[in-house]
Amino acid sequence: MHLFQILVLAIVQGAAELLPVSSSAHVIVAEKLMGLDATSPEMTFLLVMLHTGTMFAVIAYFWSAWRRAFFGSALQLRASLVRVVLATGVTGVVGLALLQVIKHVVAGGRADYEIEQLFGDARVMTGGLVAAGLLILVASRRADRPVRDISLRQAGWIGAIQGLCLPFRGFSRSGATISAGMLLGAARQRAEEFSFALAVALTPPVVAREAWRLLKNQALAAQPCGVAHLLAPGLTGMVFSFLAGLLALRWLSRWLEQGRWHWFGIYCLLAAAVVWRVG
Repeated sequence: MHLFQILVLAIVQGAAELLPVSSSAHVIVAEKLMGLDATSPEMTFLLVMLHTGTMFAVIAYFWSAWRRAFFGSALQLRASLVRVVLATGVTGVVGLALLQVIKHVVAGGRADYEIEQLFGDARVMTGGLVAAGLLILVASRRADRPVRDISLRQAGWIGAIQGLCLPFRGFSRSGATISAGMLLGAARQRAEEFSFALAVALTPPVVAREAWRLLKNQALAAQPCGVAHLLAPGLTGMVFSFLAGLLALRWLSRWLEQGRWHWFGIYCLLAAAVVWRVG
């Protein structure tokens, strides 16, 4: 894989992962345009490292805000952890249940079916982008609320929406969860902070799962690639996805605060048409 390809994927993943426009759909289109094999060990490991870079970008960007909102006191920290754990638990329940439904409907209940087999379907990505775009447009019409903490009810529903996003590439996690928070009555700032707190909680198990899949595929491969061979491109991509993620978060926060949230919804609808055409 060439340095230029790594940089392109890092910038696309780093920006689109944190903007409400679906990173997976953009990465898949970029891979196809550059003629890359999304199933190769190099690509799998690179995407794991890119996700790690964006996670660090989220932590760096939101740390000050989280310290004020979540870590002000022991009571505040405990309440915040309860909400994050509740939302993440609901995400897991909804995501696993949805996976079983998809296995039954798409694969006839085959035990060896993996949800990744659905990721390359242009119809699924198009539907996800359309759903995210419409949700963002609807949420953007709600007047902003005074800043207040996310309630347990809101946390549960946001977690459920996040669970719906997991199997479907194109259905932006950040776009859906922030919009859901706004529709449930949360202030834009709190919805954004809580959405990305959930992202940090969710990213490590997702990265671990992808790393495990890579190791399993490597063990089964006739000519496995050494980790050292994969490490240099991965670290390079992680650095650039971190930088792209920081810029994307500043863009997202500014547009959210300035009432320009609806432009992301319009973009998702336009992207859906492109994905449908390319796919």
